Order: sequence, then C-alpha cells, then structure tokens
Amino acid sequence: MTQQTNLLKVDWSAIPAPADDHGMDHLRDMELPDVTLPATDGTSVSFARLPGRAVIYGYPMTGQPGVDLPDGWDGIPGARGCTPQSCSFRDHFAELTLAGARSVYGLSTQDTAYQREAATRLHLPFALVSDAGLEFAHAARLTTMEVGGQTLIKRFAMVLDDGVVSALFYPVFPPDRNAGDVLAWLSANPRAAI
Repeated sequence: MTQQTNLLKVDWSAIPAPADDHGMDHLRDMELPDVTLPATDGTSVSFARLPGRAVIYGYPMTGQPGVDLPDGWDGIPGARGCTPQSCSFRDHFAELTLAGARSVYGLSTQDTAYQREAATRLHLPFALVSDAGLEFAHAARLTTMEVGGQTLIKRFAMVLDDGVVSALFYPVFPPDRNAGDVLAWLSANPRAAI
C-alpha cells in the first residue's frame, strides 16, 4: 500500500475501514470519569464537568506537514484521517453550536505543544485536549491501539449531556464525515430547554 502524503485529500477507498470491535459500547449512557486534562487554549478540562450538551471527538494522532507518519500508517484500520476529521469539525462548528452543542473538543494522546501546532495550523475554533498520560483513556476504558511504540486512542465521537454520554459514534469511517453525522444526530435529537 502506498502512503498517501496529502493530509486532507485522502482516497478513502484505498484505506482499510476499522471493524466494529464493540470496544466502546460501555460508554453509552455512561457518566464520564472526572479527569482533568490540559487543553490547547490554556485551560484545564474535565469532560464530566462540562455543562449542557458537548461534543467530544477522539482521534489517534494528527500529522504534520513534512513529518513522516509511523510506518504503515495508511494500512492500519482507523488510523488515517485525523486531520480531515478535525477539519470537518472546524467546518461544521457553527452548525454544531446552532444545533445545541455548547462546546466541542478534540481528544488525543499527543502532548499539548504538538496539539497546539495542529490547532493553529488548521485554524480550529475549539480546543484540543491532551491525554498524554492516558489518565482519561484508562478511567473511561477507551479502546486504544499500539503504533510505533505509542498508545493511541481509536477514533470516536460522543455527545454529552452534563457529562453523560447521550450518543456514541464508533467506529468512525470515513473520518471526514464524522462531524456531519454528529450534526445530523444533534438536529434529530434536540435537548429540551432546562
């Protein structure tokens, strides 16, 4: 398999889709653990304490132009597509908030400095949250994968209502459609005014 070098223009027909291993089924209706993590906007975030409706999407790792991805990255089901997924949430951000999301966050195991470069380069209107120590991943029992000596979160998205998972999207493929799928769910499931 030839590695596709463009981070945004991906031929999804040449990328293996992840199988549904049901590894995140336990998250449905779960009250998330109260774990505070650093975000690229300088704040600390606990998903369990987010008020109202929030959207969280998790991804293995964003690439950087000019930096090689791990060997065989495109051949790992579910690995490729973190930048298109993030850009999709960026492009749908206004619609997501109009549909009721009070906040949107991206989550990965990359450190905050690495994430900050991606957030700036991609002009993300929301923060990325670092779980570099895997505290949240372990506490919530997120499904992970080992790639090149790193533990990475498998791609997912969830809608939270006051820290409880109301909707789960897993597996996610192709990643660039994830935000549209979340938006469709939000539009079909408006939260009653409190």
